Amino acid sequence: LACSGAQVSVPPRDRMLRSTVLAAHVLGRARGLSSTACSGMPETIFDKIVAGKIPCNKVFEDDLVLAFHDVNPQAPTHVLLIPKVADGLSQLQFAEERHQEILGHMMITVPKIVKELGLGSYRLVINDGANAGQTVFHLHMHILGGRPMRWPPG
Repeated sequence: LACSGAQVSVPPRDRMLRSTVLAAHVLGRARGLSSTACSGMPETIFDKIVAGKIPCNKVFEDDLVLAFHDVNPQAPTHVLLIPKVADGLSQLQFAEERHQEILGHMMITVPKIVKELGLGSYRLVINDGANAGQTVFHLHMHILGGRPMRWPPG
């Protein structure tokens, strides 16, 4: 990752990935940059939400992820779960071995959010690419619930 001249190297199997990425994120944020600006990706609305530039109706937050209600809900409950640091993950198809921790963290965070929301069942969706319906190119998961879901979804 490179943030305004600061170089932070992240080897693919580095066990210190979490702290390295967080350090780069903090350094970039201290310099007024978004997480995607630090990775060379264009800034998205999600980066602005993480940076506090745009408010959100927060459901869950920890040091790695943020979950908030979608402003255009497709179900009675529609929450988006995003990594705070995009780290090149504009789409799931760009996931690499180095992203295992954040992707796993997102998956184990979903049940915590669902429990907090009191959902008995839900649908978890990742749209990967424009033709799949992705409109914000910062990896995110949709947690949908509160009504019966139909199949096929598309």
